[in-house]
Amino acid sequence: MKKLFQPVLILITGLMLLLPVSKATAQTAPAEKGYFTIESYYKVKWGYADEFIALWKKNHYPLLKKLQEHGDIISIKAESPIIHSSEDSRWDLRVTIVFKTAALAFDFSITEPYKKELFKDLDAYNKEEQHRFELLLAHWDVPVESVELN
Repeated sequence: MKKLFQPVLILITGLMLLLPVSKATAQTAPAEKGYFTIESYYKVKWGYADEFIALWKKNHYPLLKKLQEHGDIISIKAESPIIHSSEDSRWDLRVTIVFKTAALAFDFSITEPYKKELFKDLDAYNKEEQHRFELLLAHWDVPVESVELN
């Protein structure tokens, strides 16, 4: 499945970079030309959502905040459902990130410069991140845009 997913993701990413970005792209930030919003969904093994979210907040959120400080990210919002849905549509954490540009949203090395600065023990960081991903059942990213209603 992983081998099939990567080429599809690369194709979708390439096509999305060719699409024009609307003025109303960012739902959680002022509608300014060029902002690009992605919702990331995480489905975690039953009983491990709190642990996954704690690790996400400890290891990934500081990197996102650093990007926000530098202006690459406009806003970050995290949500979890109050009650669960059916297993096929269940998710445990949704993170909405508004990037300054689509190119920044798809720069998968964007956090690398900050890892050494934020995490003095990179071995421990890497082990915790490995464990965080071991808790996942599924993860998907959805680029979204606002729909003008008026």
